[in-house]
Amino acid sequence: MSIQGIKTRIHNAAAEAGRDADDISLIAVSKVQPNARVQAVLEAGHTTFGENRVQEALGKWPDFQQTFGELDLHLIGPLQTNKARQAVELFGTIHSVDRPKLATTLARLAQERGASPNVFIQVNTGKEPQKAGILPSETDAFVAECRALDLPVKGLMCIPPVEEEASLHFALLAKMAERNGLAGLSMGMSDDFEKAIQFGATHIRVGSAIFGARVPVAG
Repeated sequence: MSIQGIKTRIHNAAAEAGRDADDISLIAVSKVQPNARVQAVLEAGHTTFGENRVQEALGKWPDFQQTFGELDLHLIGPLQTNKARQAVELFGTIHSVDRPKLATTLARLAQERGASPNVFIQVNTGKEPQKAGILPSETDAFVAECRALDLPVKGLMCIPPVEEEASLHFALLAKMAERNGLAGLSMGMSDDFEKAIQFGATHIRVGSAIFGARVPVAG
C-alpha cells in the first residue's frame, strides 16, 4: 500500500474515533528496507521515519539528510548504553527508554550537549520475559525517576504480545499515561494501528504496510 493509502486509513480511523488525524504522527518504519524503497517514500513527501538499530540508521540517514534536508527520525528499537551517544546525535525521539542505567546515560549526554531527544518510556505491558520494557508495576516510579533527571518524557510506548488482544494493552498503556500526565502514546503497528488510534495513539509505527515485506540485509 502507498504512504497515501495509509494516511487515508489513519484519517478514517481518527474520524471514527472522534479525533483529529493531525494529532497522530505516522512513523514509517524503514528498518531493513532497501534504500530505493525508503527514497520512494521520501520523494512522496513523508519525513518521519523509525529505525530499530543505531548502526543501520547511521549507514542510511546522513546521506538521505544531505539530499532531503532535516528529517524526523525515531529510534524504536532497544538501545544499548554504549550506542547512546550516537543515538542522541541522530534521533529526535527515542521510544525505548526502559531502565534506569539508560535513563541516567541519556541525562548525562543531554547535560553535555545542552539538548536531549524527546523520550518515550517503553512498557512491557505483557510482562514477557524476552521483551524489553519496564514492568507496568514499576512504570510510575520510573516516569518520576526520568523526570527527576530532567529528561523530556513525552509518553509511553508498548508492543503488545502477538497472541493477545492488542486492545487490552493499548487501554492499559493509555491508563498509565493519563495517570502520569503524559500525552504521548506510541502504539500500533501495521496490523493494528487503527485499533490503537481508537485508544488514543499519538504515534503509530507502520513498516510493512508501507514498504512491503522486509528484505534482510546480507552480512
